[in-house]
Amino acid sequence: MPALNHPAVSPLLSVAPMMAWTDRHCRYLHRICAPRATVFTEMITTGALLHGPRDRLLAFDPAEHPIAVQLGGSDPADFAKCGEIVEAAGFDELNINVGCPSERVQQGRFGACLMREPGLVADLVRAARSSTGIPVTVKCRLGVDEADSQPLLEAFVATVAAAGCSRFYLHARKALLKGVSPAQNRHIPPLQYERVHALKARFPELGIILNGGIDSLEVATAQLPGTDGLMIGRQAYHQPLFLNAVHQMLFGGECLDPWQLLSAYLPYIESEVARGTPLHSMTRHCLGLFAGRPGARRYRQVLSDTHTLRRNDPDLVREAAAMVRKPQPPLKAAASG
Repeated sequence: MPALNHPAVSPLLSVAPMMAWTDRHCRYLHRICAPRATVFTEMITTGALLHGPRDRLLAFDPAEHPIAVQLGGSDPADFAKCGEIVEAAGFDELNINVGCPSERVQQGRFGACLMREPGLVADLVRAARSSTGIPVTVKCRLGVDEADSQPLLEAFVATVAAAGCSRFYLHARKALLKGVSPAQNRHIPPLQYERVHALKARFPELGIILNGGIDSLEVATAQLPGTDGLMIGRQAYHQPLFLNAVHQMLFGGECLDPWQLLSAYLPYIESEVARGTPLHSMTRHCLGLFAGRPGARRYRQVLSDTHTLRRNDPDLVREAAAMVRKPQPPLKAAASG
C-alpha cells in the first residue's frame, strides 16, 4: 500500500473540485493515486457552511492533506466568518469559486458571473484573509460571454491579486451564462491554453494553474511549461490511474495497477463500513477502474447491484475484483541446450 504521509502543499498537481464526485471517499482514493497532489472538496456555499451541517460538510481524513476547501458565495462578511471556520477545521487552502456557470449558482450571485465584478471578488479575498492564515485562492474562467478579452482577464487578475490572492486556477475556457448547460460549458467554449500561458508571462510572480481538457500525458507534458501546475478534473475521476500516471511523471513514485489501487483502498473501505458508512459511498468512485479489461463489465455489475450492496460487506469488493482477468506475464523462452 502506498504511503499516505504527505509533503508540503505543491501547486504542481491538483484534482479539481467536482460536485457530487469529490467527496471525502473519492479524495481518499485520489490521495492513494497521487500522494503529492492537492485535493479539493466539492463546492460548499458559505450559507451552507454557516447554517448547515458543518461537521459533515468539512469532514476529511488526515491522509487527505494537502486539501483545499472550495467555497461559493458573494458576501464578504460571510467569507470572513468562513475563513476562521475553515482554518480551525484543518484545511490547507481556501479556494473561491469564480468559475461555475450554472443558472442556480448565478441566482446566488457567485460562480463565473463574479468575473464581471472583480472588485467584489477582491473584497471576498480580502475578507477571507482577514480571518485566516492559510492561502486564499481563486478558481475562474478566462471570461464570460462577450466579456472575454485578454485585457479584461488581466485586469481581473490584477485587481484580485492586489487583495492578496497569489494563486489562480484557470479553466482555459470562457463561460457561457445563458442557454448552455454546465456540461456543455465544459465542451462548447473552445480551450485556449495559450491565454493561460500569456497570463503567466504577464504575472510571473503569481501562481497560475491550468485546468481543462487534460486527458493524456501528451497534453499534460505540452501544457506544463509556462504555467505553475496542472489541475485535472473528470479524467482523474473516470480514470484514477491516469492521475497516478501524471503524478509519477511529475514526482516519480509508485506506478499502480488497478488491483494494487483497490487493495490500498480496501482498508479504508473496511474502516468506513465498520463506522456505518454505506459500501456504495466508496465503491461508486472506482467503478471504472478496470475499464477495457476482460471481466470489467461483471465487476461493475456486482458493485452496482443495489440488492447485493445491501450486504454492506467489503468482501464484495474482493469478489468483484476477482472477476477481472489479470494479464499473464509473457512466457519465457526455453533455454537452448
